[in-house]
Amino acid sequence: MIKQFLKLLLLLTSLHVFSQTPCDYSTNVVDSIGKYKSTKEYIVHERVFGGNSSYLFFSLVSTDDTPSLNIQYIQKSKDFIKAICFDKTSKLFIQLINGKIITLVHLDQENCGTSVRDEKGFNNRISSGVFLFTKGSLEDLKTSTISFIRIKSITETQDFIFKKEFVSEMDGKTYRPESYFLDTLHCISD
Repeated sequence: MIKQFLKLLLLLTSLHVFSQTPCDYSTNVVDSIGKYKSTKEYIVHERVFGGNSSYLFFSLVSTDDTPSLNIQYIQKSKDFIKAICFDKTSKLFIQLINGKIITLVHLDQENCGTSVRDEKGFNNRISSGVFLFTKGSLEDLKTSTISFIRIKSITETQDFIFKKEFVSEMDGKTYRPESYFLDTLHCISD
């Protein structure tokens, strides 16, 4: 009986380890100043409609063992795109499939992004934010998938419903936003 239990436990542990995606870092440095790791940006939301498009990217960062979530929201349109500004009052709310809501707080730094007009006449707005995990939030994110996020900035509040899986029109790759944290948190935590 004990042997069967141990075999089952070993099987479940190995399934969990192998279900995580391999870590893909854009930066992984340890030097005399400290440690810094950043996963590559990952598309968690994409909307392409009527000549307008928007993309939300996540990347996880660990700076001297302090984890954070970097977001980048890119919008493209022929029309004017208003600025999305982040400051210390900005928050990112994550609703898990199990109903729990996790709050991340923005770094104490104001940022309104940049606007660039491309050669085809499109306005491109790039908004970036760094959100810090609150106590206990990492443990919660390791136990459930994401259903929804809300980003509250100085200028507006935006909601994003997370899909289980989608194929990006931008690069043709398959993304699984619902399980983003389940698949990548191990890359920044020891």
